[in-house]
Amino acid sequence: MASLTNATRIVIKIGSALLVDRATGALRADWLRALAEDVAMLKARGTDVVLVSSGSIALGRAALKLPAGALPLEQAQAAAAVGQIRLARAYEDTLAPHGITTAQVLVTLEDSADRRRYLNSRATLATLLSLGVVPIVNENDTIATDEIRFGDNDRLAAQVAVTVGADVTVLLSDVDGFYTANPAQDPTAHRFDMIEDITPEIEAMAGDAGSGLSKGGMKTKLMAAKTATGAGCALAITEGSRLRPVQALEQGAPATWFRPKGDPQAARKRWIASMKPQGFVSIDDGAMAALGKGKSLLPAGVTNVTGDFGRGDPVAILGPNGEGLGNGLSRYTGAEARLIQGCRSGDIETILGYPGRAALIHRDDMAT
Repeated sequence: MASLTNATRIVIKIGSALLVDRATGALRADWLRALAEDVAMLKARGTDVVLVSSGSIALGRAALKLPAGALPLEQAQAAAAVGQIRLARAYEDTLAPHGITTAQVLVTLEDSADRRRYLNSRATLATLLSLGVVPIVNENDTIATDEIRFGDNDRLAAQVAVTVGADVTVLLSDVDGFYTANPAQDPTAHRFDMIEDITPEIEAMAGDAGSGLSKGGMKTKLMAAKTATGAGCALAITEGSRLRPVQALEQGAPATWFRPKGDPQAARKRWIASMKPQGFVSIDDGAMAALGKGKSLLPAGVTNVTGDFGRGDPVAILGPNGEGLGNGLSRYTGAEARLIQGCRSGDIETILGYPGRAALIHRDDMAT
């Protein structure tokens, strides 16, 4: 199982109660500065870091002097609009002294449900990480309604982990792990150090208790763990209010770890390999040799395209003699792929009339 010390890509979820003082509605600046030291520690090792952060509504509520308790949808969206600026600025100002560039990425549930938007999100996050940026991801509460919400950032963090192929997700929470019962109500409750499988018995132990600022309870954390571990990503729940919570977790702070099922890339490859192809892409000898070296499939190496497939649909890759080489997710529609087959990547914009991606099928979206 991947650990923090050898992880190549980590997603860290930060709840509202950790970032925002419940009594005053002010940002907990000292805590955020300490977290920035944790992020800098991870980055210094060459680890990619994505932060999934709540806090925009809590910060906006205070700025707008809105009352405590549940807000009507339009007020919650207004608070998010005001708070999101403050949240992004806080991360930028806190991480910049460490030489870390940040980016704000706002998503909705539709961005993962719609294949095209999912691929756009994935490509954007992958590019940001390749450039050394730390993306700050949050649900777009300014426009999201109940019908198009993840519902909490635990589940969002798990989905982001799947999207970017992370090997570890850390849920910084107001509890130090998963217990057999609510420890505040049951003195006999004990914490699990490791959960190998999320069984019906484990699910029955989950409750919905949460803080006054956050929505997620243990049921949502279990849902997040199912999503993450199923994609080969280990997940930890640990108490986050202490300074340097990631360093503390690395040094053995109490936590519950959920064991992943395989590794992220292998899980993704199995998923792609299992999909029914919606079309076929034939390639030449040069492209086949490039694929054998782990390269992406460029349009120049494509000799024929068949099928009426959409962007993000699975296609079968065929060798020069028609032999099956594997499956891949196309970054172009079938019609577009036929127009650019055999062409250099630099000519794509001229042919299609708009900029396109260099690869027809990226190596990360291929199972060969």
